[in-house]
Amino acid sequence: MIQQRAAGAIMGALIGDALGLGCHWYYDLDEMRRDCGAWVDGYLSPRPGRYHEGMRAGEPSQSAILLRMLLHSVLAHGEYSEADFTRRLDEDLFPQLDGTPFCGPGGYTNQSIREAWRRRVREGRSWQDCAGHADTTEGAERAIVLAALHARRPRRVAEAVSSHVALTQGDEAIIAMSTAYNIVLSQLIAGQRLGPDLVPALLGLVHDGELPFHAVTRQNLQPPRPGEGEAARAGTFASPDALLLPHYAAIAARDPGIRIEPAWKAALVYGLPCAIYQQLPAAYYLASRFADDYESAILHAINGGGQNMSRAMLTGALVGAQVGLDAIPRRFIDGLMDGERLCEEALALGALAGRE
Repeated sequence: MIQQRAAGAIMGALIGDALGLGCHWYYDLDEMRRDCGAWVDGYLSPRPGRYHEGMRAGEPSQSAILLRMLLHSVLAHGEYSEADFTRRLDEDLFPQLDGTPFCGPGGYTNQSIREAWRRRVREGRSWQDCAGHADTTEGAERAIVLAALHARRPRRVAEAVSSHVALTQGDEAIIAMSTAYNIVLSQLIAGQRLGPDLVPALLGLVHDGELPFHAVTRQNLQPPRPGEGEAARAGTFASPDALLLPHYAAIAARDPGIRIEPAWKAALVYGLPCAIYQQLPAAYYLASRFADDYESAILHAINGGGQNMSRAMLTGALVGAQVGLDAIPRRFIDGLMDGERLCEEALALGALAGRE
């Protein structure tokens, strides 16, 4: 049922965040194995001198804190209120920041949030003028809440997510990829599966004007008939290619001639850094390969190293949406700070999604 899948997406992301806390941003994988063990399979406290130093196993990073801030805002109002969310940033988060990376709740403040803080606090800009140029996934991660809330309304997902991500991300291509990820996630919460058949249906919505992407080609990417290209609807985003990425990742995961072994090496294939165009392919691949196995998907996302926290959040939401909250192993909830309360909040959001 949709409540279970929505809650699975939220909890899947929050667990992925906390699993990454103690082994975050190791780009030397040999060093990661020495510090964290041959296979990370649970929550770890960060080592001295590493990112998030001083925090404890199972605690959230700032990415999860922001996701939960948006979740609380939606639950308080029964809908998404940009004014309420930005008020929470102004009153609850920004007073704890100073514009430097290693300051603020969660032990680290990402680039897009630092840029928004600088423009909002130091320069006094309005929230319509606070977005920076980070090419990272922070906006996509927060917006998982909105994908769950509006799971049955793809157009509303696209509108809400793109507007929300634009608060902190100023690059249209990054907004498009963040929006496409959450459109795909919403379809999984609504009951679809992450596979080669999902994206053709989404492209149909593009051609019908339900999703804000510009497309000239016909079904199955066939060329347009004479005159169709000129009449094609120009949407918010340049093309629907961001929606094609999960399609090809799913094909790769199912093709017996393409093997990434062990699966965590998908991170090496697609890239260890933070950029969204390196994070999303690995997340889609792992979520396609382990669509029914949350534990395998999330642990391979973590053990790939690099920006494994974001990779695990994105993967965890996709797989959590497919398996539902009850199929997430209990040990991950038990070891998570405020795990029971988070489950209650995630289920409350799922109830809102069910009523839409």
